[in-house]
Amino acid sequence: MEQKEFQLNDIVEMKKPHPCGTNKWKIIRLGMDIRIKCEGCGHSVLIPRRDFTRKMKKILVRQED
Repeated sequence: MEQKEFQLNDIVEMKKPHPCGTNKWKIIRLGMDIRIKCEGCGHSVLIPRRDFTRKMKKILVRQED
């Protein structure tokens, strides 16, 4: 399986939408756990990296260096 490349401040799409109705999430913390913030309502969620890579669908907007 391919390794997904993502960075801090990337906007990603997850497989399941957030209950608020949007499916855009911003990566705000990287490490063993990844914190993502909903772009619709501002709710943030901390999930293990392994679960994140499995649940992430694609990167919508890449952060420029």
